[in-house]
Amino acid sequence: MLASGEQRRALAAYFGEGEYRALARLARRAQRAGIKSRLPHVLVIPGMLGSQLGLRRRPPLPDDVLWMDPLDIQNGRLPLLDPAARAPVVPLGVVLFSYLRLTLYLRARGFAVTLYPYDWRLGIETAAAALAHILHTRHTGRVAIVAHSMGGLVTRAALALPAAGHVERAVLLGTPNLGALTPLQALRGSYSMVRNMARLDLHRSAEELSAQVFSGFVSLYQMLPGPECGVDLMDKTQWPSFGPLPRAELLAHARGFLAGLPAPDARFAAIAGVGIKTATALSRRRDEFVYTVTRGGDGTVPAASAALNGASSYYAPVAHNDLTRDARIASALVDLLSEGSTRRLPTRWHSRSRAQARIGDRQLYRLRADKLNWPHMTPAQRQAFLQNLSEPPPLRLRVPLPSKKN
Repeated sequence: MLASGEQRRALAAYFGEGEYRALARLARRAQRAGIKSRLPHVLVIPGMLGSQLGLRRRPPLPDDVLWMDPLDIQNGRLPLLDPAARAPVVPLGVVLFSYLRLTLYLRARGFAVTLYPYDWRLGIETAAAALAHILHTRHTGRVAIVAHSMGGLVTRAALALPAAGHVERAVLLGTPNLGALTPLQALRGSYSMVRNMARLDLHRSAEELSAQVFSGFVSLYQMLPGPECGVDLMDKTQWPSFGPLPRAELLAHARGFLAGLPAPDARFAAIAGVGIKTATALSRRRDEFVYTVTRGGDGTVPAASAALNGASSYYAPVAHNDLTRDARIASALVDLLSEGSTRRLPTRWHSRSRAQARIGDRQLYRLRADKLNWPHMTPAQRQAFLQNLSEPPPLRLRVPLPSKKN
């Protein structure tokens, strides 16, 4: 439909006019290019929240999408995503706004591409076993992987299994190999995406959504950083006494997960976003978590975590959610997938900026506390809302004053 112009009005309303035009151009290029047999088949593995989740329904009814359906969120149905609710939730495809542009770009360069949705609520090892099974049963020829964010951890765990030994290359985009503080904020109800979801839910606050829904996602605990972030998050007694608290059994399950992942081999490469305001350190102050924000990451994952020790790492001044949509990164991916290296991105990055800011739980809880009525929003307002779900809080970074010496 993108290539032919069919359903133009509906697709332009869905993606936005500018995005629709860009996708249509790529679709026409992809249609002309065809598939080049000398290139590996590429699986694109989304990050957390990048796969639609919902309930199957019998035809002719469409499937019931829970994530991400603003009307379902407004009607209070998001708690069905808590695995403890035991609703028959399954993956229903990927979030196209995040991954269609990259898919079409690779197709236009001759790669066969498959988007791989998975249930990102469950343990990373569970998703990895399912991915390895798919690779073993459906993709037995030449195959490579491009994985975004949490999808990179799923890929690392899957490629350590015998069933995935034939994968030629794996490129990780913004993967929290050493963890990130945004999963902690999601568990605490202070993450901007969770707070935006709560603006749609007419009955629950962001803190209530975190306690009732997000705190049940095993994967969030597995992506918590180690004590080097400033606090031992695997020790429940180190968490503040107010606000949502972790589920003890899931915290225990996640202990040591990241450290236990197999070291990458020569098949791996990583691309880290840099220069964007990112929470890179944590402390406790007056019974609250305080985040130190610097430009040392992509807005979600610190560069030190996205870089992959033991593999080639590259850097780009691109935000986390745009790593799969940036043209320069897409060009570098073509090189990495076909040749194993690229000169389009630098292999070193060092920030000269000492500017930083600090923000605590209580201040974050005061942000985005208003409610929205989705049916009353214009298409432009809806697009702006969806495209800025994870927008960080407005902070002004400053160079710290030198400490006074006695």
